[in-house]
Amino acid sequence: MTNNALQELFTQQFGSDSQGVVSAPGRVNLIGEFTDYNQGYVLPCALTFRTQVLYRVRDDNTVNVLSTMYPNEKESFSVNKPINAGQSQWGNYIRAVAFVLSRAGHQLSGVDLLIESNVPQGSGLSSSAALEVAIAGMFNHICKLNLTEEQIALFGQEAENDFMDCQCGIMDQLISAKGQKNQALLIDCQNLHTTSVTIPSDLSIVIVNSNYPRKLVDSEYNQRRIDCEQAARKMGLTTLRDANIDLLMQTKTEMSANEFARAHHVITENGRVIAATLALTNNDIEQLRILMTASHQSLKHDFEVTVPATDGLVQICQQALGERGAVRMTGGGFGGAIVCLCRNEDVAAIKQAVEQHYFSQFNLYADIYVCTAGDGLTVQVFH
Repeated sequence: MTNNALQELFTQQFGSDSQGVVSAPGRVNLIGEFTDYNQGYVLPCALTFRTQVLYRVRDDNTVNVLSTMYPNEKESFSVNKPINAGQSQWGNYIRAVAFVLSRAGHQLSGVDLLIESNVPQGSGLSSSAALEVAIAGMFNHICKLNLTEEQIALFGQEAENDFMDCQCGIMDQLISAKGQKNQALLIDCQNLHTTSVTIPSDLSIVIVNSNYPRKLVDSEYNQRRIDCEQAARKMGLTTLRDANIDLLMQTKTEMSANEFARAHHVITENGRVIAATLALTNNDIEQLRILMTASHQSLKHDFEVTVPATDGLVQICQQALGERGAVRMTGGGFGGAIVCLCRNEDVAAIKQAVEQHYFSQFNLYADIYVCTAGDGLTVQVFH
């Protein structure tokens, strides 16, 4: 929907014009999966897919929310009463952000909101983090909370952890808040330090959504986090960030097979992220291919979060690109998307291979997005 059409819809629905728009992007993680909640390293970039929130401040405590994606649903709650889960799943993300901000002692105002998003849902591109960061950014702006981008991201993560009960790490919200055009961000999840890494202009980011019916298997996701925490404890550490392979091998007999495998993935993945950051800086596609292939194999065998459809897509794209591209699954797993880094002229080969082989093998149609890295959270005030 165009900006003008959105503003017209806002006026039509709420009886007066919006005062501004807050917008936050989805993301793709190039490498570094399940390392964030182990206080390790990740290398994501923000996308140009964005969630936009048009707002108008009210003179009471009511939050009214409409979404262009769910035209028949309306969300409404008060910020000066206890905030509990409501009927709509998407609406609960707005409640979640208001809940964690209120819990931290921030005074929130009532507001009318209209949400529009072109972040593909259920594809592992973090539509939920984009929504959380946009809503937290909106409250930060209208209520003058003076939060930093890092604090906005942390509140988004708290909303996910404590209200939505998905024990994600900080990566999705932080890259959504702090993303930079044409840059990936190396994030140290222990101290939230970020380093910009320029994505070479002759490199394309191609995301292929498997459309495998994925339910972020929350219990599976949360169990893997528990396995990681148990493995760290058995090594005498508070987090796997401080682990290494030698220590892991010394304590192998004390761990379950799952704990060992999960820890093995995290330790090796942290090393791959650091190596991939150097390879991206040097525009070294061969090294990126080796690292991303190893990452995918580790996610398949050690972390066990791939499915035949994503494994198949990786194989199809690897065969199409040969040594000219790097491919792996990305995101929370159990379906979702894969990411390919390749030269601009090789994008056509990926499209052709996926169209030729994916449906015939898996009876599913894939969505292909050729992406560039975009900016993070923005606030625009209308005059």
